[in-house]
Parts: sequence; structure tokens; C-alpha cells
Amino acid sequence: MTDTPSAAEQRDYRDTVFLPKTDFPMKAGLPQKEPLILAKWLEGNLEGQIRESRKGRDQFILHDGPPYANGDMHIGHALNHILKDMVVRTQTLKGKDAPYVPGWDCHGLPIEWKVEEQYRKKKLNKDEVPVEEFRAECRAYAQHWVDTQREQLKRLGIGGDWDHPYLTMDYEAEATIVRELLKFAANDMLYRGAKPVMWSPVEKTALAEAEIEYEDIVSTQIDVAFEIVESPIEELVEAYAVIWTTTPWTIPVNQALAYGPEVDYVSVKLFDDAMHGLGEYLVAEPLLEQFYARTGRDGTIIWRGKGSDLAGTIARHPMHALGGFFARPRPFLAGDFVTTDSGTGLVHMSPDHGEDDFDLCKANGLDPVFAVEGDGKYREDWGWLPGQGSVINPKFNAPDGPICSDLKEAGALLAASADYKHSYPHSWRSKAKVIYRCTPQWFVPMDKVMTHISPKTPSDRRWENEGGALDPHKEELCDAPTLRQAAMQAIDDTRFVPAKGRNRIGSMVEGRPDWVLSRQRAWGVPITLFVDRKTGHYLNDPAVNDRIVAAVKAGGVDAWNDARAQEYLGDQYDAANYERITDILDVWFDSGCTHAFVLESGKWPALVRHDGSTHSADLYLEGSDQHRGWFQSSLLESCGTRGQAPYKAVLTHGFTMDAKGFKMSKSLGNTISPIDLMRDYGADILRLWALSVDFTEDHRIGKEILTGVADQYRKLRNTFRYLLGALDGFSEEERITDVAAMPELERYMLSLLADLDGKLARAVDDFDYNTYTRLLADFCNEDLSAFYFDIRKDVLYCDLGPAAPLGTDTRRAYRSVLDVLFHALVRYAAPVLVFTSEEVWGTRYPEATSVHLLEWPSVDAAWNDAALAAKWAGVRTQREAVTEAIEPYRREKTIRSSLEAEVTIPDPTLDPAALEEIFIVSVARAGDELAVTRTENHKCGRCWRHLPEVETDGALCNRCDTVLTAA
Repeated sequence: MTDTPSAAEQRDYRDTVFLPKTDFPMKAGLPQKEPLILAKWLEGNLEGQIRESRKGRDQFILHDGPPYANGDMHIGHALNHILKDMVVRTQTLKGKDAPYVPGWDCHGLPIEWKVEEQYRKKKLNKDEVPVEEFRAECRAYAQHWVDTQREQLKRLGIGGDWDHPYLTMDYEAEATIVRELLKFAANDMLYRGAKPVMWSPVEKTALAEAEIEYEDIVSTQIDVAFEIVESPIEELVEAYAVIWTTTPWTIPVNQALAYGPEVDYVSVKLFDDAMHGLGEYLVAEPLLEQFYARTGRDGTIIWRGKGSDLAGTIARHPMHALGGFFARPRPFLAGDFVTTDSGTGLVHMSPDHGEDDFDLCKANGLDPVFAVEGDGKYREDWGWLPGQGSVINPKFNAPDGPICSDLKEAGALLAASADYKHSYPHSWRSKAKVIYRCTPQWFVPMDKVMTHISPKTPSDRRWENEGGALDPHKEELCDAPTLRQAAMQAIDDTRFVPAKGRNRIGSMVEGRPDWVLSRQRAWGVPITLFVDRKTGHYLNDPAVNDRIVAAVKAGGVDAWNDARAQEYLGDQYDAANYERITDILDVWFDSGCTHAFVLESGKWPALVRHDGSTHSADLYLEGSDQHRGWFQSSLLESCGTRGQAPYKAVLTHGFTMDAKGFKMSKSLGNTISPIDLMRDYGADILRLWALSVDFTEDHRIGKEILTGVADQYRKLRNTFRYLLGALDGFSEEERITDVAAMPELERYMLSLLADLDGKLARAVDDFDYNTYTRLLADFCNEDLSAFYFDIRKDVLYCDLGPAAPLGTDTRRAYRSVLDVLFHALVRYAAPVLVFTSEEVWGTRYPEATSVHLLEWPSVDAAWNDAALAAKWAGVRTQREAVTEAIEPYRREKTIRSSLEAEVTIPDPTLDPAALEEIFIVSVARAGDELAVTRTENHKCGRCWRHLPEVETDGALCNRCDTVLTAA
């Protein structure tokens, strides 16, 4: 201890303490700084450096699901690509070769619809423009948005082979799609048939289920009477069967009535207000009161019986007077699908416009009549309302519209009101209502045996002959599978994250109808088939197929035209005898083939497996809606041609909602642009948000949420700023490598780091990025900033001087641990905060290569000491109690700093002298209960600690005196 100085002699010791120094600013300035970092990456070809550094390593292949090339990146795109980037970067960090090839879906209605919108603004008709010219405009439109979205995604910090993306409109890709289609054809897995499919009268094409969204609407509901003309039940002859429907437009195409065999029915006589009889009407008894309510009438039951009694009953159409189709008898048919949930218990059957209708009528010899055209109007030669429509027009179906008016005039309209609220399918592109419409389409059968797929042997089913979930002795399990069976088996073999995805896609595949491949549009890959005009069979000639594929590879989809038909058919066939199919493929078939031309083509060498194999990506990652979209179309395409899934694992994320939990839409004005967010906050804030939410479920974003994320980012940034400042001047000479020789606190922190390391590694394996980010943030905030850094700042600042030029052993241990922490944390953070981690790394090592070339930190698992961790958990609990006890004195200003406090502690967890440093107090002593008093000790003029050996304020404590005294 030095001699006591007088007030005038007190020295300013600030020049003797270590003050952390760094050029790393507290203010991030991400919107300005990130583009500069990105430019440096691009200039230095960072992606190429990463690929070279990981060449020959174990591979991890994430296959990018192609977004549509139409419009700016939205918040869903941002979340999706951030997650993909996190996958790729964490796998790369773990030393794997994890290339990322981005892609875009360029065909189909999303692009075609936008080009048509431009035509309509110019008052042009698409159908009057040469199809090649129209396709060229679609191609140019798609390319524009590919280029736009590419730059936006790069700005988000997404790494990948941006100079060589895959596009489904590339000629080679189009040729591969054609080749995949012709594989189905060659294996007799295509057929043309007429079935009701989802049809958009606005877009004039069939739609897939994945192109449908459901919206609540209000429809017209009507009760219509069909006069019974024949029946084994005499009381029912000349009575009226009542049907109820919310699609009045289907009445002109009715062909039969369906009843439930087990349903109880009654015939009731209705009366008007004057009690005059109004006729007898047949309805289901459980729905009688609802029928009375809709018609505003009461009645008397005159017959009661089971639905099965109605077999053989025949009615006639309300418009039978029109003759022809309408004069045909309308038979009663037993339908197991008929319920008494609503309506009348009798269902009018139109095989053109319903799946149940089609199946039941077909089984009873009633075929579709194709009365409704592609634009939603009735045929010009149709007997009722010819050329009129569109059938989805509410006015056309209204109670005062033409259908209801004609039915009313015929005396068949019992009730009509435009007040029925229900959910109805719409096209997600045009937002217009869709209908079921029976048209000739091309299908892939789900339940036909695929003879080209090798049957499984009993040993195959044993899972490497070690026993499995399936009984290998059941012969039927070893037969060649149907497409449905192969897909269901592939689903069982695939890892799903979250696990509920397996049940979701499984239930869809298990119950789905045959796959409708055809679309009646222009911008897409054609169904390149020639159909024999006599037999109706498509031509299956390998030589013809090869010529078609070669032509598409050379000239794209425009190569499929009438002028070249004979060229493809060659000398063996006469083009006049064949119909050239002009439909295009469902765009989901396009994207379902991406595994073939991306993973298998060899065009991207990084995606080729070291063993030469190319099939099956390690991971597909998309939104949960893709269980019915890309996940499923890829599954069916691959199982139909290769007998297995194109992926080993499937990861799905939920949808981003606004701050109140509402779905984002332009009409609600609650959309949030990631482009605006990057301009205002920076990409790293957006990335931190995406990786902090539970993305497996629907999640939210909003101003307050982003403010919280920005605060979390600030804390992480400050952790790195502290590390950089505290490690200023650190050298290998200073490092202590013997962990066992370190103080217990340092060993405890290394134990926490080892525990964190293991948990983060497991989170990577589980694709649990919410947990990954939370663990990292909590460690930085709670274990480091609020605990370790707080305790050791005194040692950092003051344990350095002439007597200890490298610092005391405690300080050296502390800085050695800080260096370990720095190297670990900057690597852990790199996949999350891609720009900030690069800034951190470059600040400490300005001449070094990119942080993204580094690998997972080397953290010794042996550092993880469970007993030590448990002991120090108790210390921290006691520290929190002491801090809480001191706080009231701080608020009252009795104690301005914890350094002025003396504390009494019951059952101290460490030696009281050690606890003084941990609690940052003047004195700690054992006692019966926790108590706090203000110390009488004087304040050291250098370290500011209040210690017994300091005789007056401003004098030096023993520690400071020692380090400042030269040896």
C-alpha cells in the first residue's frame, strides 16, 4: 500500500489502466455498410473460394424450390431464402461441401397472366397474336423478374451460384421436362380421359389443387322441384323431389338425382296461407324443418320411408318442355355421399361438374355432355340459355337471374335467396371463382401398377436384412407398386421437419385423384404426343421421341409445331394420320422435374455426388403449402420414373403474418416489403428476425417486433465490440493454453462454451434455427455481457502494469478465454449475421480471408464439466439475490455503485473473498441472512474498489500498487 496522499497530491491513474480500443463502431449503419461488403464478396468471387475450400469434402445438397419469376421479392421469399441460406452456411461451417444453385419457375399462368394484363391495357387480344411472339414476351417478362429477384436476394446476403441459376425456361431444361414426360408415356403411365377438373373460366384452363385458394363468399341458394313420373311407390308418382343447390348454373346440365339409401325420407303436402294444397314434396325427414323455413310453408306428412325404397324412381327435368336433352328421364341413383348435413337430402347430379356426380353417373351409364365452354358460357347449340353466362357471374345465378326466372316460370322454383355464406375455391392468380368442369385431359394414373419399377424382394424389405417395420414375408409388399404405393413408401422413408409434415403430405397422396397434367394455355412445355386418329392411342416410338427432345433442346418449346410434325414422325408415319397434342404441361410437372435437370444433368458439377450418383437431394425446403405443391409433384414425378423420392428430408416453414396475426394482402394494406426493411434496418436485422421466430409455424412481423429484433442485434453487436476492444494487443505470448491452470471462473466459462457448442451442433442437425439463434443470443447476453464481462472488467482494466507487462495470470487467462470465445462466436454468428460477422472478423484480421471460409470452431468437449457448472449455477443464483438486495439502496442513492456495498450472505457458495469479486462489492461475509450496508472502506484511486487496505480515497490498493511497481 502506498503512503496516503493529500488531496492536492492525488494522481490521475487513467493512463495506467487498460482501456479497450477498437475501430468497430457501436452504430451499425447496416443499410450503408452491407452493400460495400457484398460488393467485396462478388469482386473476390467468395462463392468460388468456398467451393474450392470444400472440394472433396462430404456433401450436403439442398435443392432450391423454384419461386415464380413474377414480381419483387416479398417477405415470404425473404424468409424462405434466409432459411435455405442458413442451411447451406451451417453445413458449410461444419466442413461440408454444400453448394447452392438458385432457380426460378418461368412457365405457366403466373407469367402468362401478367403478359395478358399488359395486352388488355393495350386493348390487344392474346389469341390474335402469333403464339411464338406471345411466348417470346412471356420469356422476356420472366427473365426481367429473374434478374430483379436475383439482385434482391443477393442483397439479402444469400450465397450461391448466382451467375449460373437454373431456369425452367432454358432450352435444356424444357427438353429434360419433355424427356421426363415421355418416360411416363413410354411406361404406359399416361392416358387421356374426360373427368371433372378444377377449371378457371377466366383463365380458360384446368388448374391443379395447388393453384386453388378458398375464400368465403355469399351465394344464391335455391330449392328446385323435379316432378316424379315413375316410382315403385305409388304415393310418390306426381309428387315432386326437391333438390337444394348453391350453384344454380348446374341445373341446365342435370342428368339424375341421388339419394342416401339409409336416409329417412318423407313426402309432405304443402299448404298456402289459405290452407290450399300446393303439391306434395319429397325431402329427407331430418331436413324437413329447414325446408319449411326456406319455403315459408308448413305441411303434412303423407308418406315416410327409407332411401333404399326409392330405387327405380324416375323424375323429369323442370325444363322438360324444351325437349331433347331436357326431355330425358332423370333416374334416382343411390349415393353413399348423400348426407343430411344441409339441403334436402336429395342431390341433383351433373356429371360434367362434380366428382361424385361423375363417378355415380358413369357407373349408371350417364355420360358428360360438355355443355359449358372454357369461358364459362353454355354452348351456342345448348337447348337452354345457349351462349349465355358466365356461369360464375353472381347476377347470372341470382334469384332474379335468367336461370331462376325460367325455373320460376316453369313452376319449379320453391325458394331462392342470395344469402348463403360458405367457402368456395378461387384461382390464386386471377382471384376469380373456379368450377368443376368435365373436359378431355391428360392424366397420370395413381393406381396402375408400374411394371417398369423393379419389385422389392423380401431382403430389400428387411432394411439390410436386420428386420423392419414391414413384414418381409407378405408377398403383396414385394409386387411392383402403383404410383400411389411407391409415393407412400417414399414418404415413410423420408425425414420430415417438423414431423407432422409426413402425415400432411401422406393424407394428400393417399386420397388424391389421378394427376391432371394438361393445361389449355400457351406459355409452357408442350405435351409432345402424337395420337393416332383411328385408335386414339398415342405414338410410343423411341426414335420419334429422341427427335422431339433434340429439337426442343435446340429451339425450346416453339419447336413443337405443326410445320415440323412430319420431321419428328419421320418416314414411318404420316402426319395426316396423327393428332398433334397442343395442350401444355401443368407447371407443377415442370418444377417436379427440376431434380432431373439440376441434380442429374451434370451442368452444375458441384451437385454431382463424389460416387457419381446424382439422385436425391439431402433436403427440400419450402413453405407448408408445398405439401400439395412442389414436394408432391416432385415426389410423384420421381417415383413415377425412378421409384423413389428425389429428397432424403423435407423441411417446411409456416406463413408470415402481420403483427396482429392477419394474413398479409395488398387489399388490407398490411404487407411488409423486405426491400424496404433492408433499406431501413439492414439485411442482418431481417435475417435475425427470420432465424429467431419459430418458422415451423405461422409467425408474425411488424414494427414493434422488428424494434425488439434490432435491440437483440444491438446486444450481439456490443458483445463483439467488447471482445474486439478487450482483445486489443492480444498475442500468443500472453496466451495460457493449460485450461487446468486457469481460475475456476474461466474453466466454468469454457464449460458453458462446450455445452453451447454441443447444443448448437445439435440444432444444426435438427434444422432448429430458432433454438440456435436463441442459444447464441442468450449466451452472449446472459453468460457473457451480464456475468462474465461484468465480473472480469476490473481484472482486464487493472491487472496490467510494469510489474506484469503481459498481465497477471488471471488477466492472461481471461484474455485467453476471450480469444477462444471470439473465434467460436464469430463462427457461430456467421450464418445468421452474414454481414456483421464479416465486419467483426475484418476488424480484427483486416488482411485475412472471409469469415465464411472458416469452419466450425474447435471446442474441446472435455471442457464441459457438469459438476463445475452446477456449482457455479449456485454462485450465479446467489449473485442475482445480492444484486436484487442492493438495488433499493441504489434507487435511494444510499449506495451509488455495488462497489460501495458490504453484504452478508447465508451459506456462501464460495470463499467470501472470492465472492467480493464475483458480486463486485467491497466486502462479502457469511451470516445468518442476506443483508446490505454501505461500506466505510476508502476507494482506490486506480481501480475504484473500496477495500480495507486503502486508508483514504485516492490511495492505491495492494493489487494496483503491486502491478504499478516495476520488478
